[in-house]
Amino acid sequence: MDNIYSLEGKVIIVTGGTGILGNSFINGIVEAGGAVGILGRNKQIAEDRAAAINAKGGQAIALIADALDETALQEAKAKTLDRFGRIDGLVNGAGGNMPEGVLQPEDDIFKMNLEGMKKVLDINLWGTILPTQVFGEAIAKTGKGSIVNISSMNSKQAVTKVLGYNIGKAAVDCYNEWFAVELANRYGDAIRMNALAPGFFLTEQNRNLLTTPDGGYTQRGESVIRKTPFKRFGHPDELIGALVWLLSDASAFVTGSMICVDGGFSIFSGV
Repeated sequence: MDNIYSLEGKVIIVTGGTGILGNSFINGIVEAGGAVGILGRNKQIAEDRAAAINAKGGQAIALIADALDETALQEAKAKTLDRFGRIDGLVNGAGGNMPEGVLQPEDDIFKMNLEGMKKVLDINLWGTILPTQVFGEAIAKTGKGSIVNISSMNSKQAVTKVLGYNIGKAAVDCYNEWFAVELANRYGDAIRMNALAPGFFLTEQNRNLLTTPDGGYTQRGESVIRKTPFKRFGHPDELIGALVWLLSDASAFVTGSMICVDGGFSIFSGV
C-alpha cells in the first residue's frame, strides 16, 4: 500500500520560511520526502537552511522575497520552476504581529495607531492572498496540489492588545473557506485549501510578551497557560503532523477546514 502521508515527489513553497515556525514547516516537509522552497526576507537564514537540508540529502531552494511583493514572488516562482519543474503545494506561513499593531491597556482606544493596525492586517491577509495568486497558478498547471494557510486562536476569539492581528487572521479564515469553495468549483478535488490554527507557540515576536528573561511567565503568559488545558506552550515541531497531513493525499477529502493545534485552548471556557 502506498504511503498516503508521503510528500515524495512534491515541491512545496513555504512563505515565512525563515521564521521559527517556518523552520519546523520546512524540516517536516523534507522529512516527509518533499522538496521545499524556503521563502523569506532574510537571505542569510534562507540560504543557510537550504544548504543544511541539501547537505543532508534533501532538496531545498532559498527564495528571497517579501510576501507582499508580487514582482519578487513571481521571480521566486520562476526560480522554483527552473529548479524543480513543478509546484505542488504552498504553505502561507508569512504573517505575525508588530509593535505598531499593539494597543496597550493604558492607550486611548479612540486614538489607536490605525496605520499600524492596517500594516499588520495587510501582512496577514494580503501576505496570504498574494502568494496564493502567484504560486497557486503554478499548482493549477501541475494539476493537483494543496494550499495551507496559517490561522490563529485570535481569529475566533477576542485576544486583547492585538487588534490588527485579530482581524487579519479572522480575514484569513474567511478567505480560506471562500477560496476553498472556488477552487473546488473550478478544479474539483484536485486543488484543496485548508488552514492550520496554532495555539500559543513561543516565537521571536511574542517571546517578550509571554515570558520573562529568567524563563518565567509574564502576566499575559500566565493567562494563556490558564486557558490552555495542557498547561504549556506548544513546540513548533508539534505542528508538523497536521501540516504534512494537510499537504499529503491522506487529507484528499478535506478542504476549507481549520485544524486547531492548540493544547485545547480553543475549546476551554476557562472554567
